[in-house]
Amino acid sequence: MALRAKKPALIVTFDTTTAAMAMERFCAEQGLPGRLIPVPREITAGCGLAWMAPPEEEERLTRAGQAAGLLWSAMHRMEI
Repeated sequence: MALRAKKPALIVTFDTTTAAMAMERFCAEQGLPGRLIPVPREITAGCGLAWMAPPEEEERLTRAGQAAGLLWSAMHRMEI
C-alpha cells in the first residue's frame, strides 16, 4: 500500500465546536473552499474540529471571516 503524498494546507482551529460549525456554514454559503476535519495531532486546539483549506486562500478566508464576525483561535500552515 502506497502512502499518500502530503500537501500544504491551511488549518484553522477553534475554541468551540459552535465556532467550527459557523465557519463550515459560512464557507458553504459564500462558496469558500475547505472542509471540517479532526484537529491534526500536531496541533493543540480547544475543540476537536479544524477547517482545512488551500494555503493560498488564507487572506481571503481571513478577510471574509473577520467581516462576518467569525471566531477562530489560530491558523497554521502545515503539510497534511
